[in-house]
Amino acid sequence: MTKKERSKIILVIICISFLQGLQFWVSPVLGQISKHYPGIDVSLVQMLITAPSIVSVFVALCSGRLVVKISKKRLLLFAALISGIAGIVPLLADSFLLLFLARMLYGVALGLSATLNTAVVADFFQGDERVTVMGIQGASIGAGMVCITTAAGKLGAIDFRGSYWVNLIGFLAFILIGICLPRKKSDAEQNSGKIKLNKEVYIVSAFTFLEFFFLITFTTNIAMHLSGSLQGSSTVSGSLTGIFSGIQIVAGLILGRVTKITKRFTMPMAMLSFSIGAVLLLLFPSNMPLLIMGAVFCGFSQGIFIPTGMVTVSNAVAPVATAMASAVFTCGMSLGQFLSPVCLNGFSSVLFGEATTGNVYRLSAVGMTVSALLAVIWQRNRSENGMKI
Repeated sequence: MTKKERSKIILVIICISFLQGLQFWVSPVLGQISKHYPGIDVSLVQMLITAPSIVSVFVALCSGRLVVKISKKRLLLFAALISGIAGIVPLLADSFLLLFLARMLYGVALGLSATLNTAVVADFFQGDERVTVMGIQGASIGAGMVCITTAAGKLGAIDFRGSYWVNLIGFLAFILIGICLPRKKSDAEQNSGKIKLNKEVYIVSAFTFLEFFFLITFTTNIAMHLSGSLQGSSTVSGSLTGIFSGIQIVAGLILGRVTKITKRFTMPMAMLSFSIGAVLLLLFPSNMPLLIMGAVFCGFSQGIFIPTGMVTVSNAVAPVATAMASAVFTCGMSLGQFLSPVCLNGFSSVLFGEATTGNVYRLSAVGMTVSALLAVIWQRNRSENGMKI
């Protein structure tokens, strides 16, 4: 592969990552949306971020099979087109139902892009270069979230509906993917083997479920968690979400160095990073410097966990099964995000008597810490059994 071809593939990976980042454009304006539709339950408003995840579960599983019949380029072009359409449609009417359904439609694009991003990396890069490019992928997801949430926060500062225009990114990605991504044959045409997954893929995906079950609370609660002079500011919540996303750029770029230090404990380390961040958010909802520090720890967790998990599952299977392994990984991530608001708000009401953002962060910090300890135990057993690290 020439340097120019490599650059084009990386540009495509960045485009796909930006499509994934569109899941969070609504985060900075959740508080405004909740006030604009006072009859809508808070959990339902929060699901504007997480609802696409449940659709993406089914789409991801389907895409793992579709790649044996349809080229990844065609599937990604479809995903980009859906992203743009789903983001602009809610401008047609002031309706929470329309907005919610549009977000569900976006789930189709999310499922395809999250699954195929890893598969594209696996198609064109091998060995240490795959780890490096997977780190770039993680960094570009962070960059996408920074640009998208910061822009959405500013565009929606006066009227939250202004933030809808950030979804034009979907149409831009459509053009760039069409120009830069070579059309490869379907996986069925390239490989004659059967799609087989192993236990490692399912275990990593289970930990991914736990990671995102707790980690998504940052974006679903931060806009409503601010207190004091910061309360109700979409600019502040957008900036914090941007910082959360921005640190993922750094995390992705230094992934190789981090994994050399943490070795097989990279994923549990990433989980503990969120626990620290959640404690800071819980204790200092009106202190901007400490909220920023909390956002840094939370963003570092996602920025390290995603590429590490993706590398692990892609290396665990044969090339023909990479897309399906990525699909299972995506399902773990999506299910965790979807179930989080309802489950954690419910647990908060039962255990503490009310569902507040502070109580949710408390539960998330404890839950993620326990999950990290379980991951450490798994990795120790995995190493003792002589499995590849």
